[in-house]
Amino acid sequence: MLRFILGFIGAVFAAVLLISFFSNLATYFQNPPAPLAADEFHKEPKEVHFSSDGPLGKFDKAQLQRGFQVYAEVCSACHSLKMVSFRDLKQLGYNDAEIKKIASDWKTQVPSINPDTGEPATRKALPSDNFPAPFANETAARAANNNALPPDLSLITKAREGGAHYVYSLITGYANQAGYKNEKGEELLKKFPDAKTPQNLHFNPYFANLNIAMPPPLTSNGQVTYAPGNPAPTVDQMAKDVAAFLVWTAEPNLESRHAAGLAVTIFLLIASILGYFAYQQIWYEAKRGVRLTGPLDPENQAKTRRTKAKAGIAG
Repeated sequence: MLRFILGFIGAVFAAVLLISFFSNLATYFQNPPAPLAADEFHKEPKEVHFSSDGPLGKFDKAQLQRGFQVYAEVCSACHSLKMVSFRDLKQLGYNDAEIKKIASDWKTQVPSINPDTGEPATRKALPSDNFPAPFANETAARAANNNALPPDLSLITKAREGGAHYVYSLITGYANQAGYKNEKGEELLKKFPDAKTPQNLHFNPYFANLNIAMPPPLTSNGQVTYAPGNPAPTVDQMAKDVAAFLVWTAEPNLESRHAAGLAVTIFLLIASILGYFAYQQIWYEAKRGVRLTGPLDPENQAKTRRTKAKAGIAG
């Protein structure tokens, strides 16, 4: 009886869920949700080539150094790089003396304690230190950025879909909202009059909701001065360089991982070929004998017949 009652209650719950599901489904098709400006005017990241792309990708150290320069002179004013230390820059081609100077001259000092008084203090960074954050805490960061919190850039190319392509597109994707049209030729503010960018935000179709708190970080060619022998520091070039640098901060061991993957692939390919030839040489023509066991074994069949004869069973 108890089993019947529990089964009946379960059937009632299942029926209610089915009715609710089909009711909501009917409502969805009868009154579909209104389209959103972010759905119809958001753009996917631009197609751009980075030397680290693909399974055989490698870093261009000259580009990484230029990207670090862009970060140091532009991005570091708001964005931290807390998972990277100064000594990691050695992988970019800087020597120990250069790294020591970069750490010592860094615009933000490292929080410390005064050994004489025990009071909070700051000191110059050492090569062993991670890059210090530009703000003392989240409250200070929000206060300086209209209540927006600038994200840490250490893993930004891993944390955002599109990686370096997204970072590059975001930096170069700021546009004038007035008269902006999508690929279908539809004008944003005519189709969505309420989608006007609020005060203190900036229109960028590559951002998820089209409006971003960060103002354009790269506004003019030559904003960062590159050393002689490097490409001209256009906005496009600087955006590519800093995006490539942030690929390195997110995955500094990319080259060794690619090399290991290539070695493993070659090993597995050779092992597969050797295994195939071994099969052809040893096992391909080997006869596979089937051992008769159980009721098919002749001895077992003879025993069955004798037992049946003794019991007077036909067959």
